[in-house]
Amino acid sequence: MPEQLQSVVANLRSFGPRRLAILGAIAALVVAVVAVASVYLNRPAYETLYVGLERSDVNQIGMVLGEAGIGFDVASDGTTVLVPAGSTAQARMLLAEKGLPSSANAGYELFDNVGSLGLTSFMQQVTRVRALEGEIARTIQSIQGIKAARVHIVMSERANFRRDEQQPSASVVIRASSVDADKSAMSIRHLVAAAVPGLDAERVTVLDSSGNLLAAGDDPNNSSAARSIGVERTVETQIEDNIRRALAAYLGPDNFRASVKADVNTDSRQTEETIFDPESRVERSVQVVRANENSNQKQSSTPASVEQNLPEAEATATDGPQSSSASDRKEEITNYEMNSKRIATVSNGYSVTKMSIAVVVNQQRLAAILGQNATPELIAARVADIQKMVASATGFDEKRGDVINVSAVEFIEGLDGEEIAGPGMLASVGQHAGTMINAGAFVLVVFLLAFFGLRPMAAALARPQAAALAGPSFDEVQRSLPTPDDSAEAPTPLLPGSNRPAALDDLRNKLRPAPQDRLARMVDLNEERTALILRKWAAQEVAA
Repeated sequence: MPEQLQSVVANLRSFGPRRLAILGAIAALVVAVVAVASVYLNRPAYETLYVGLERSDVNQIGMVLGEAGIGFDVASDGTTVLVPAGSTAQARMLLAEKGLPSSANAGYELFDNVGSLGLTSFMQQVTRVRALEGEIARTIQSIQGIKAARVHIVMSERANFRRDEQQPSASVVIRASSVDADKSAMSIRHLVAAAVPGLDAERVTVLDSSGNLLAAGDDPNNSSAARSIGVERTVETQIEDNIRRALAAYLGPDNFRASVKADVNTDSRQTEETIFDPESRVERSVQVVRANENSNQKQSSTPASVEQNLPEAEATATDGPQSSSASDRKEEITNYEMNSKRIATVSNGYSVTKMSIAVVVNQQRLAAILGQNATPELIAARVADIQKMVASATGFDEKRGDVINVSAVEFIEGLDGEEIAGPGMLASVGQHAGTMINAGAFVLVVFLLAFFGLRPMAAALARPQAAALAGPSFDEVQRSLPTPDDSAEAPTPLLPGSNRPAALDDLRNKLRPAPQDRLARMVDLNEERTALILRKWAAQEVAA
């Protein structure tokens, strides 16, 4: 056996049963801590298999996965099943063979259990609506932050005696956090409207599980106010980009700032105009009327006399006045068709009514460009040139009432770059919480192993060996033994350069007891020190 190993074994034997038991307990504790930490740190990462499951589906999926030997876990909400990473595809194929999950929120698989015999049109329509509701609910649950969803659709019905057709509508109830629900409400409305034929997004109502109304009625994003604000932001961004492209090559991207405020008119306009061209006329119809009239009138008159009063007397008639007339009339009517043009203009665009532009330029940059000749007059002239450049790049119109202002100021150091708002501290901690816990557990295991295992063991193994190597010699122990009482009557003179009396050595040489007596006296005085001395002697004899 090597000498070092023999020394270690001898040191371990010298500890005694009590110390060996304590050392074994420490070693067992360290091994247990290392085993638990290794199991915790090396456990497989889980990924989501299904979410929003019913309790019965979770139990059946757990039984199937357990029989197949696939590890699984259930989230704290009780509706999400997790499997080790890399086993998702195998688990889904296995569950598909078993027909799981089979919750009431089913999709087009409802048609798998519908027979083709004895199925009325009403039952087919109801099954189709249920399948559509289930598919839409599944799609909504795949959105991040949405834990569960339920969809109700009312389809339009056609009737022979109904004059107005009923429009389809839908309602959606989701379970999610408040922030995710507010963000996803509008997108869910458009998703449902696109999946149902003839359904408008305004007729889709979205609620959360607490009964709060998230979206209903008209879409606020399509209102005139929201449209005007969006157009204004777009115009302002385009004008700022034009200013940036015009000045970046000359001043640099960090030596100027531009701000634009634009008043935009987004009113819809419709113009109708009809134009007649008198030069381009065409005969459409001609009507000619001719009339000739001739009339003669003659009257006879009987004179008033005595003969008229006589019976059977005939009065002789005499000629009365006569008249004649003649007329000739000709009438001609011509209808013309004139060329006309009708123009109808509908405008849904926008027009800029007023624009305010403010540009600040770094004065130090202008001074650096001008060099040693940088005077306030030259800087002001250069600012005027920059103002003309900005006016040309932005389409400045003084008649419209636009305002532009360019100033040279001193910039504050450290604000040259654009400020980008990074994630908050809580968001960063939450994102890296798993990594931090694993790292902390590993550091704790290493610390416990070093403090409770390696450090005491190394100290215990090194202490006896060092004490043995540095133990007292036989002469030192012999000198430390007590002398007879009768030999110390009075103080004796000391040797020159020594603190020990001169006659003491002679007396000890004469009265030195036998080796067995001296060893017995040494054991009585200090057992541990005597054992160390004997171990040292034995080691020296073996080495010799």
